[in-house]
Amino acid sequence: MNISIFGLGYVGAVSLACLARDGHHVVGVDVDPAKLKLISDGKTPVVEEGMIELMAKVVGSGLVSVTTDAAQALRDSEVSLICVGTPSAANGSQDQSAVLRLAEQLGVALRDIDRPHTFVFRSTLVPGTVEDVLRPILEKASGKQEGRDFFVCFQPEFLREGSSIRDYDHPPFTIVGANSAEPVARLKQLFGHLPCDFHTTSVRAAETVKYCCNNFHALKITFANETARLCEVLGVNPFEVMDLVCRDTQLNISRAYMKPGFAFGGSCLPKDLRATLYLAKQHDVVLPMHAGILASNRVHIDHAVDKVLESGRRRVGMVGLAFKTGTDDLRESPLVTVAERLIGKGLSLLVYDPEVHLSSLLGANRRFIEEHLPHIGALVRSDLEAVVAESDVLLIGSSDKRTIQEVKRLARADQIVVDLANVGESQGMAAQYVGLTW
Repeated sequence: MNISIFGLGYVGAVSLACLARDGHHVVGVDVDPAKLKLISDGKTPVVEEGMIELMAKVVGSGLVSVTTDAAQALRDSEVSLICVGTPSAANGSQDQSAVLRLAEQLGVALRDIDRPHTFVFRSTLVPGTVEDVLRPILEKASGKQEGRDFFVCFQPEFLREGSSIRDYDHPPFTIVGANSAEPVARLKQLFGHLPCDFHTTSVRAAETVKYCCNNFHALKITFANETARLCEVLGVNPFEVMDLVCRDTQLNISRAYMKPGFAFGGSCLPKDLRATLYLAKQHDVVLPMHAGILASNRVHIDHAVDKVLESGRRRVGMVGLAFKTGTDDLRESPLVTVAERLIGKGLSLLVYDPEVHLSSLLGANRRFIEEHLPHIGALVRSDLEAVVAESDVLLIGSSDKRTIQEVKRLARADQIVVDLANVGESQGMAAQYVGLTW
């Protein structure tokens, strides 16, 4: 394939060398003549393991050329990879000046091209940039229509400095965010041979995944470092602790807990976080990330309460009260907090939870309700149908399948269902559906 790469920094230079190695004709474009001179001489503009030998080889093969002429590069290629920098501005926003200027240039150059061209944005971009900003620029400057005369897509890169060639050849996955089949087919030609899964998604999701992955990496590094600071004052080997943490692939290093849902609660997580923070305070160790977890959890509870209040309805039926479906444990249940907040806002509330109801019959949770939550205990009903019938908003906090099926069957068209448990919409449910964050 004939490929043009715009921006010959770290990602662009590595991509140029690897694509040419794989047999493609690649033209590199950059505004910096020093980078172009290095590549044309068979040298690398970035210091990276294996790049010196690889660049010399691919330039010597005749498959690589460089230029400052964006229009010529576009004419000589079928696919363009956009790899220009998007650094932080002084206020923390993304400086998109380089990619905006380039989009204008590419749009002008596209006027004289009589075949569809595929633009693959690989620069890290704020979600929505490709569709809301770059696509209109390309369309206006070219006088052509995306999806017919040219195609745009977003393909995040996952190259780590120091191991970028290995990462290029063995990525965790290949993700293409696109609105049509044409760019997906093109990129399968380029990257479909790699030993990983090939995923297609929306453009916005692909843009967001890049940020999410980087933020998660930063979170993991910070978690390990904060843990190590606490271990230091406790005389504990931090490497031993983190090695054991990572050996748990059932809960720790796994998909467990990595699905959007409602706030955490129960008898373990909140109290252990508080104990950890108090222990750190006793030893004058500052753990900002750990301290932010409970605060963030409270914000998620606030978000759920706001969803109910935004409905403008006053009669709420809550389905689920325990901190986890299948248990009768009300200790530090975020649903209890929601119930108390709604009562405090003056809303009329009824509650149904099959497990809490059963346990109250056996006396397991009855004393807890009577001693600590008497105002909520008086609102607990054993009849789901009655709760649904007397409510304008149904707040779903339980994922019990039988209960949810009953809610979907009983819900009326004049009701709103606010889903905290990600039970999903149903074609058979008459009520208006509102997800917590989905």
